[in-house]
Amino acid sequence: MSGTLVVGQSGGSTATLSATLAGVLEAAQETAGIDRVYGMCNGIEGLLEERFIDLSAASDRLRAALRRTPAAALGSCRYALAEADAERALDVLRAHDVRYFIYIGGNGSALTVQSVNRWSRESGYDLQAIAVPKTIDNDLWGTDHTPGYGSVARFAALAAMDGGADSWALRSHDQVKILETFGRNTGWVTAATALAKTEESDPPHLIYVPERPLTKERFLQDVQDVFDRYGYAFVAVCEGLRRPDGSLLFASELAVDQDAFGRGQLGGVSSMLSELVATELGLKSRTDKPGTMQRACISLASSVDLAESFQVGGVAVAAAAAGETGKMVTLERAPGPAYRVATGLIDVDEVAGKERPLPDAFLNRAGNFVTPAYLDYVRPLLGEPLPNYVRFRAATVAKRVEESHPSA
Repeated sequence: MSGTLVVGQSGGSTATLSATLAGVLEAAQETAGIDRVYGMCNGIEGLLEERFIDLSAASDRLRAALRRTPAAALGSCRYALAEADAERALDVLRAHDVRYFIYIGGNGSALTVQSVNRWSRESGYDLQAIAVPKTIDNDLWGTDHTPGYGSVARFAALAAMDGGADSWALRSHDQVKILETFGRNTGWVTAATALAKTEESDPPHLIYVPERPLTKERFLQDVQDVFDRYGYAFVAVCEGLRRPDGSLLFASELAVDQDAFGRGQLGGVSSMLSELVATELGLKSRTDKPGTMQRACISLASSVDLAESFQVGGVAVAAAAAGETGKMVTLERAPGPAYRVATGLIDVDEVAGKERPLPDAFLNRAGNFVTPAYLDYVRPLLGEPLPNYVRFRAATVAKRVEESHPSA
């Protein structure tokens, strides 16, 4: 089947999202039957509004630049397709003879591919629709990990290493520091801060994720225990922390902060907990909240993540050209001590609308740190080894003190 391929990017950014686009473009140019390649401006919104960029003749230089460009070079969106969009979407697809639909994104993007695939099947229009995984949240079903996660994990680990070094140096003054990372419903990003620890006394001392509800009493006791042991405390928290009743500890209630799915903007739980430490424990507390830079920091991107992100783009095109539709590309880790991955496909119906939390085996019994099993899982995704920092430990130095006597 010959015709046009359209590709779009959706959802939150990653450091390697545009590398996947480069993979799509390279494979499309080498695939017989793909006459043109159009990029959707701002994801599915670009399709509905018929806003395309012709990428059919993308040069080697452009593709190389995309592989080192953070976020979505085509622009992204958070648009939830409705049944009312079906007629318009199909009209645009037909008008441009689109036969291949490649959509790069996370959970919401899988729902988009599911809808577009179903509409085309029901209408009798021949279209191959493939989802390409991308999300820093690492919460997609059916894949060992998601492109974008290795880079944010590296960022989180380095943020904890650098912030932890600062906390250790000024521990007599800044007694508690709370690092807040992304994660609405899962704590995959926050968990990666554990990679900063090489010795038991190293930061982070505590890690809290949404998979384990948190109470005020437990949090304060944990912080006090760590402070009593080390003289300071470094805590990593996920923005989506929840109470035992399932409610968020903090989320904006402003109408302007609601996304397309009716969810309030997160970010600020670290300030709430820091104030709690100050008022309840009487300890000076500070916060670090990297914000959106953590998901799009190309300067700290993982080399493994960059390579895999490019790879899945090409696999998506090959799958579509082979007649596959309604699928998502997966990364499948081979068993054994050496890190090796293969690619596969899974029905998008098995992925759309679902989230994969941190497994119980990756969290300790106390619910305030990760286990060695998680560290074994995540380390190969980071690329180059993390740096080694120097820290002079306290030592007793003997001094000879001579008493001075006044002259006779």
